[in-house]
Parts: sequence; C-alpha cells; structure tokens
Amino acid sequence: MPRRLFPDGRAPPGDVVSDALFDQRQVGRAFSRAASHYDEAAALQREVADRLAESLPYYEDKALGARTPSVALDVGCGTGHLTAQLQQRWPKAQVIGVDLAAGMLETARQRLSIKRGLFDFARRPQLLRGDALALPLRAGSVDVLVSNLCLQWIEDLPGVFAEFRRVLKPDGLLLVSTFALQTLMELREAFAQADEAPHVSPFVDIARFGDALVAAGFRDPVLDRDVFRLTQPDLPSIMRELRTLGATNAMHDRRRALTGRARFARAAQAYESMRGADGLLPVTWEVVYAQAWGPQPGAPIRRGGFDEVHVPVTAIPIRRRG
Repeated sequence: MPRRLFPDGRAPPGDVVSDALFDQRQVGRAFSRAASHYDEAAALQREVADRLAESLPYYEDKALGARTPSVALDVGCGTGHLTAQLQQRWPKAQVIGVDLAAGMLETARQRLSIKRGLFDFARRPQLLRGDALALPLRAGSVDVLVSNLCLQWIEDLPGVFAEFRRVLKPDGLLLVSTFALQTLMELREAFAQADEAPHVSPFVDIARFGDALVAAGFRDPVLDRDVFRLTQPDLPSIMRELRTLGATNAMHDRRRALTGRARFARAAQAYESMRGADGLLPVTWEVVYAQAWGPQPGAPIRRGGFDEVHVPVTAIPIRRRG
C-alpha cells in the first residue's frame, strides 16, 4: 500500500518506507521550483483546463434545479488558472485551491490578488497546502470538485477517488483530467534504448482510470480522451520544457545522479529516428477527462473485488429495552 504523506512530504511518525511509485517530496520540490516560470510553458495545461471547464455548466442544469454551488474545490490548483475560472463563474461561492507545492500556492496567491479583468473577484479564493489523498476539508462539504492534470502524480487512484468521494456532497459534480498512457511515449522509448533506469513516469490507461472511478462509487461516469501531438526541435528543448513545467522524474527508483553525456547522447540519437517530415521531433500528450456525480450515502465502494458499504452510526436505529 502507498503511504500517506503530510503536505510537506514527510511520512507520519513510525511510518515505514514503502514501495510507493512516486516520491511526493520530490514532486513538491520540483513544482515549487518551477512555479515562477510555470505559466511560460503551460499552454497545453491551460488548454486542458479550459476544456475541463466546459463541463461546469452541467452542475447548473435546470433538470437538477438550476443550482449554484456554495463550495467549489480545485485539487492540484497549481498557479490558479482553473481556480480563477471557478471564482469568476460563481462569484458568491467559496472557492478553495489545494496544492502540495508551496511555491505553486505562493504564485497562485500573487496571481489571484490582481484586481483587473478576469481576476476582479467579489470574493477571493482560499488557497491551502495539502495532499490529494488527505484533503483538509470536512466530509460532504464540496459541491463541485475539479482536478486538472494532477492525478498522474498519484499511483493510488482508488485512494484518491475515495478521498474525493468523502469531501463531495451527494449529487456533487466531479471533473478531473490526467495524462494517460501515450504521454511522452517517444521520450520513454528513446531513453529506454539508452539506459535501463526509468526516466519517464508511467501513466495510467483509460480503462484502469474508469474502473477506479466506478469502484469508488461515483454515479454516471463519462470519460473522454484527447491526443495532442506537439513538436520540438531537439531533445534538449524537450527536457527544458519539462523542467519548466516541474515535470521531472519523481519516481522512487529514478537514477539519483545526473544523466551522463553518453546516455543523453544515446537517447538523443534514438529520438532522431522519430524526426518527422517537418524536421521536428514529435512529443505526444494523451489526456483523459472524467465527469461523474457524487453518490448517495451508503453507496458501496469496491475493494479487492468486494463491495463495502459504510453506514453512519446515526443512521442505525437503536431499540431501547424497557
């Protein structure tokens, strides 16, 4: 089982080192370092956020009572692009952004304090440092939960979806996106020919992502998929862009020393064989989007092939003896 971490990446006292795929401390450090320059390279991330936001009107559907949310949550809020859209759409709502990286939160705080144009809010979003697996919110307190391109850094999908379900109200809206299996497939193949150590994080396939969502008990899930085929002039340009985005190798079994010149040269040579007719190197990004609704209390969660039902003690009738 992956271990739970405090927001600063520390393990709880007495916790043993596990076989968790990602080093969350490294994830937090990498994104904090990248925060001040992140938006310069995050055009794809903003595009995906905008596409995810196109589903926000579903919460206001007249068939559901033309409602507006009281609390909207952005998990993995980064520099606050999607957080700002939530507050702009629902100016009276309490919008909360949560992120593991302190640097990202500071950049978002500065960005969301600007009083002009899109950011001229009547109410300011609240920004909190926290872990997606242990959100600092009460159960059943969130009407709309969004998470844009955060879940690829969490290998425990059942755990994170169970946590999303915990904080989401019944009939609340869940909107998430994540990078999927084909992402950076060219880079992975090039480095695999140069070095046995992993250099590119693994990404989830759409079937496993959907299964985890259903197993967590969410209602009426809908999945969609985009494949973005971008280009770069050479391997150093690709690596610079990934560092600017904070998307460095954060796996526990990553190579701790710098990639040597010989290995990098072998990877660059392997990548050259993929150069297209336009003279550029391909860089593939596969994105999976998911929309679902919070289940009613008592809806089962599937664990290990069995359905678990959690019933509040207050819902159990007690017969008093005379």
